[in-house]
Amino acid sequence: MTSFRFIHAADLHLGSPFQGLALKDADLADLFVEASRRAFSALVDEAVARKVDFFIVAGDVYDGDWKDNKIGLFFNREVARLERAGIPVFLLKGNHDAESVITRTIMLPKNVSEFPTARPGTFRLEHLKVALHGQGFAERSANENLALNYPKPESGWFNIGVLHTSLTGREPHAPYAPCSLEDLRSRGYDYWALGHVHDFEIVAEDPLIVFPGNIQGRSIREQGAKGALLVTVEDGRISHERLITDSARFAEMNISVESEDNAALILRRLEHALDPLVEAMEGRPLALRVRIAGASRFRNEILARGEDFRDEVQAACHRGHADIWLEKLELRIEAEGEASSGGSGLLGLDGLLSIDGFPAELIAEAEARIAEIAARLPGGAGAGDLPLGDAVDVLLAEARDLLMSRAAEAG
Repeated sequence: MTSFRFIHAADLHLGSPFQGLALKDADLADLFVEASRRAFSALVDEAVARKVDFFIVAGDVYDGDWKDNKIGLFFNREVARLERAGIPVFLLKGNHDAESVITRTIMLPKNVSEFPTARPGTFRLEHLKVALHGQGFAERSANENLALNYPKPESGWFNIGVLHTSLTGREPHAPYAPCSLEDLRSRGYDYWALGHVHDFEIVAEDPLIVFPGNIQGRSIREQGAKGALLVTVEDGRISHERLITDSARFAEMNISVESEDNAALILRRLEHALDPLVEAMEGRPLALRVRIAGASRFRNEILARGEDFRDEVQAACHRGHADIWLEKLELRIEAEGEASSGGSGLLGLDGLLSIDGFPAELIAEAEARIAEIAARLPGGAGAGDLPLGDAVDVLLAEARDLLMSRAAEAG
């Protein structure tokens, strides 16, 4: 068997609007939009420098339908670099770029081969004795088990299955093309190049079944280093190396408040807590969610400062590092002795607003209102899984914080 190397990437999500960030900080959103493109360019740089034999993208090249051709032109430019380096590209459509989703098109270079969507297809690299089997999504919701129809392996060749799937379930990812580990093993392939799950995961070693994760974090739920996988096959033995491509990251921090902590002391605690985060940034900009919780006798004073206190938190972040940006500030500060108060006055309101969960009826009503708002957002901004940038319970918590702040100001 010949020796070769390839890159396994997935979930590029080019054109992601970062709508959650855009609703809070347009400049920060622009930084992450550019980071997604830089991440893919960096991956192409790696492919060319390491002279890989081929390049796989296991779904979700794009984040959704294009507003214009800019993102298609960008992808064309980058894969054309691979063509000039003699590197073939094999890609399939995932739920975000299914045939039913993308309406515009840019003709791609001849080195790009796309797996069919009606049935599984196979591409063969004769000189390497490598066969790649895969099927893309025709519709955004692919609920059937696609893996069971993948063809038998080519005898004496190195067989790769390419599939965009949730496997048996990977929360919070939607259950698309569900299948089991046993379903994949039953095909007899040597390697499974998976996509859809945004966290890096070695699902199995025999055969090697991998989610490389996405190449750039897209929200606070996607923290840590992001990238793709470089796979080397020598005399039938497989080794792999993770290639980190992200150029901006998300993180969150919890700050505990004590009874005598005023605003200045809280900010000091925050600055001290930033040191390990600065090291984890590895020179990249960081979008940081800060959660401040506990009981303090200065609670009303802090809440009454509203945006001024948020700006103070941002300033503290910048004192820690010039490229730490406040993605969101969550205040969960209680007045001493009031957390369990009842009644219909202000303290009773605080008790209600301070609960960790929300009634199912309230969640349902909020979801209906969000759907109405999403339908009115311009440019298809509300078409994603989280049209307002966060889950319903997070948005309700933000509303709760606003009410608590205004109640503090009134008091």
